[in-house]
Amino acid sequence: GNYAYVADGEAGLRIIDITNPASPQEVGFCDPGCAGGVAVSGNYAYVTYRNAGLRIIDVSNPVSPQGVGFCDILGWGGDVSVSGNYAYVADGDSGLRIINISNPANPQEVGFYDTPGDADGVSVSGNYAYVADGYTGLRIIDISNPATPQEAGFYDTPGYTCGVSINGSYAYIADGYAGLRIIDISNPVNPLQIGFYDTPGSAWEVVVSGNYAYIADGNGLC
Repeated sequence: GNYAYVADGEAGLRIIDITNPASPQEVGFCDPGCAGGVAVSGNYAYVTYRNAGLRIIDVSNPVSPQGVGFCDILGWGGDVSVSGNYAYVADGDSGLRIINISNPANPQEVGFYDTPGDADGVSVSGNYAYVADGYTGLRIIDISNPATPQEAGFYDTPGYTCGVSINGSYAYIADGYAGLRIIDISNPVNPLQIGFYDTPGSAWEVVVSGNYAYIADGNGLC
C-alpha cells in the first residue's frame, strides 16, 4: 500500500509513508532488537531479529506498531517469507526454519531443513522454498509437508548467494561478486542457469517486478 517496512539493523523496524515517493516520511517504528529481515502480510509485519528469533508486529496502525508474539529460533535470523499460515526464515547456519503463524500471539516452529551453507535469503512459491544459501548456491526445498521439508534440487552459483526472488518459472539470484544470476526452476529437481548480468558491485538483494529486476549492489541500485 502506502508504506514501506524496513528492517534497519540496530534501529529495528521502521515504517515509512511512501505516498509521495519524492518525500518519504517515517511515521512509526518498533525497536525490540537488531532487525535482519521483514515480510508484511495483512495487518502484521514478520520481523527476524539477530539472535532474538521471529517477532510478529501488528501494523494495523502504522503510527503505533505493537508486538503481539514471538518465536525463538536457533540462528542468526535473516530474510523471511510468508505464505499462508507459515513464515519461512533463512536462519544463517541453522538453515530454513518453518514457523506456524496461524495464531500470531503464539507462533510455533513446526519444521526445519538444515541447509549445507548459510541461509541468507528465502522466497516461497507454491510447494517450494527457494533458499539463498551462501557459498552453496540456491537450494530448493519441498515444503508441501511443513513438518518434514526435503531438498528437491540445487544450483551451485559461482558467487555467494545472498538474495532470491521468484517470478514464474525463474529464480533471480543476487550472487555477491558474481552479480545477477537467472535460474530456470521449471523443473525444481534440475534447475539450470539461463542468463546472468555482472553488476559493477556486489549483489546483495534482488526484487523482480514486471520486466525488471532491481538489485541492491553494494554502493547503489542496479
